[in-house]
Amino acid sequence: MGRVYAPDGSRAWAKRYAFPPTPCLREGGGVIRVYVTFCDAEMVGRVGFVDVDADDPSRVLRVSEEPVLDIGTPGAFDENGVVPTCTLEVDGRLWMYYVGYQLGWQVRYYQFEGLAVSDDGGDSFRRVRLVPVIDRSDAEMLNRTSAFVRRRGGLFQMWYVGGSDWTTVNGKALPMYTIKYLESGDGVRWGPEGRVCIDYESEDEHAFGKPFVIEDGGLHKMFYSVRTRSKGYRLGYAESRDGHGWERKDAEVGLDVSESGWDSEMVAYAAVVRRPDKVYMFYSGNNLGETGFGYAILESW
Repeated sequence: MGRVYAPDGSRAWAKRYAFPPTPCLREGGGVIRVYVTFCDAEMVGRVGFVDVDADDPSRVLRVSEEPVLDIGTPGAFDENGVVPTCTLEVDGRLWMYYVGYQLGWQVRYYQFEGLAVSDDGGDSFRRVRLVPVIDRSDAEMLNRTSAFVRRRGGLFQMWYVGGSDWTTVNGKALPMYTIKYLESGDGVRWGPEGRVCIDYESEDEHAFGKPFVIEDGGLHKMFYSVRTRSKGYRLGYAESRDGHGWERKDAEVGLDVSESGWDSEMVAYAAVVRRPDKVYMFYSGNNLGETGFGYAILESW
């Protein structure tokens, strides 16, 4: 359906990028708030939002004037950028899991998952902890991040990416990680290592991005991004009966790059919103969302 939004460069904290689209249906159901990270001139990202019409997501209603979640204090795991990965309502509050970026020396950067909560309906967030909720471990030293979390009864379920290795692609150092699964009783304390549920299928693949899981008639459906050496990011899709063992069906994702324009080189970071008569997929475009985000409408399930 086309691009929804990309910043025009007029705001110092939000000059470039709008990624990854993390939608949340607002109270009343008429507005979808899409949380994204905007980057300043130094490529430091802060979380803001774009409100769109729930019946016509191409219609932008409001864009945040200020960050709803700013970067962490000097030395913190999120001192160089924060990126939303999912939101969920817990006991009347809106929780946001997010990626914290910290620059490295021997490796370019580290990514670990943080948690912030909102008491005002999603207009501002405060950190639950100043350190990650999934921090480095012996099994996942450099990246434990891009988490999608849902709550089922008293159990929190997390699908995330984790790994300890880097590789070089076209002269650029890039991280390597697979999609893994963890469980928690409170959504804050998690184990040191998840079980692998989406792994590489070829030597061309070296990373995955931001899983997003929905349940449909007892079938779990996961949308994610596949990062390859030959093409960059493309969208992937998998199915599971229990949420633990997954069958990759990437050919059935139903969306690829366009012939030209803002999403002609890359499509990544899918997130799905189900309405009574429509299903939307929000996703990022070229260069990891530098060209903004757009949406598609499901034609057949």
